[in-house]
Amino acid sequence: MTVPVHVFEQTLGALFAPVAAFLQDDEINEILINRFDEVYVERGGLLERTSCSFPSDYALMSALRNLSQYVGRELSRRKPVLEARLPDGSRVEAVIPPASPRGPIVCVRKFRREQLTLHRLVESGGVPADTAELLRSIVGQRRNVVVAGGSGAGKTSLLNALTSLARPTERVIVIEDSKELQLGLPHVVQLEAQPADACGRGEISVRQLLRATLRMRPDRIVIGEIRGGEALDLIQAMTSGHRGCLTTVHGTLPIDALSRLETMALMSDVEMPIPVLRSQLASAIDVIVQLARGEDGIRRITHIVELIGFDGGAGYRTDTLFALDGLT
Repeated sequence: MTVPVHVFEQTLGALFAPVAAFLQDDEINEILINRFDEVYVERGGLLERTSCSFPSDYALMSALRNLSQYVGRELSRRKPVLEARLPDGSRVEAVIPPASPRGPIVCVRKFRREQLTLHRLVESGGVPADTAELLRSIVGQRRNVVVAGGSGAGKTSLLNALTSLARPTERVIVIEDSKELQLGLPHVVQLEAQPADACGRGEISVRQLLRATLRMRPDRIVIGEIRGGEALDLIQAMTSGHRGCLTTVHGTLPIDALSRLETMALMSDVEMPIPVLRSQLASAIDVIVQLARGEDGIRRITHIVELIGFDGGAGYRTDTLFALDGLT
């Protein structure tokens, strides 16, 4: 007999009750469970340990096993990693023994109930007002933008804010591994990659969705994060006339972001000489927006770099449109 969805939701709510208050707190971005009695939260970009705890390892495992049933994915010693979402949309990444010897480890990335806007990022101190105007101009000109930064630097937040600046008349197609973007636009199509089931069937990759998107008349293509061979497909889409594309990539400096995009493009099934790839990359990407999280926990834009071209042996030609004070 199939269990009704609302029963699973009520069960999950009860099993995750020890962290329920944190899920409702809009000041908290992430909940980090290192073991059943060791729970941290990230508030304002800074980590703090809480007095919260689950009754036992067994209680935490019960919550995770119910969550795995809710999303229809296996969680076992054979497959000890779980990617899932709570009913409120919060993203969960969990690892259980034997991969985590001390017990289950869980990271919950909160789902924001409010739309993230450039105005809010300016108010938080992460984006100077004049830099925000520059970004508005870049998006308005339908330039292809890559948002780069380390883990937890605020890439998704900025991507959300920038994409929300698209014209209301544009058809925006969003592709994500896990749905996070909330766009206050009238014509948005959201696609989500799917992992394989317990039998290894049914996987739908970001790359497959991107190829389908090219036949769906997008005015803008937005990819939550580039992680693999889809980098080459996006580069070729950009160079073939798809303007105003936006995405994120891991990288601590703009040149690192370009290097990662090169590496991921080479992960595709298309062989391409490095000079040709770099020339296409330079032609495809217009602007790189670099983010970093400071010691005070505030996520800031550190660089906005325009990619002008590729000069072979001389490398990429760039022009720095903005650099945070003290940086070059």
